[in-house]
Amino acid sequence: MSYHKSKRKFGREKNQRVALLKSLALALAVEGKIKTTEAKAKELRPYFEKLITLGKTGLSEDATKRLSARRLLDARVGKIAGKIIATDLAKRYEDRAGGYTRITKMVRRLSDGAPQAIIEVI
Repeated sequence: MSYHKSKRKFGREKNQRVALLKSLALALAVEGKIKTTEAKAKELRPYFEKLITLGKTGLSEDATKRLSARRLLDARVGKIAGKIIATDLAKRYEDRAGGYTRITKMVRRLSDGAPQAIIEVI
């Protein structure tokens, strides 16, 4: 029975899934828009939006909150993407309550028929 299962497994072990999300989030932060499968895009969306919210926490007045938020970002997506999220994206969405990404569906992939999607930072 698969009741209350909220995450997709993608046929991978846990550390491989974490690495996949980390690399997708890094690519999305650097590029601003990536093309991937629809399932991966739907799984990446809440992960990336929580990272932006964490980056917005890093804009607070309290120095300990800033430092801990920055260290969490660096641990979850790496130093390059952490810097982009903490400086550029957090300031861009400072007044926005959520909904930082957009998923646009595309035609299915010819080789295996997998549904494709573009996920982009608005």
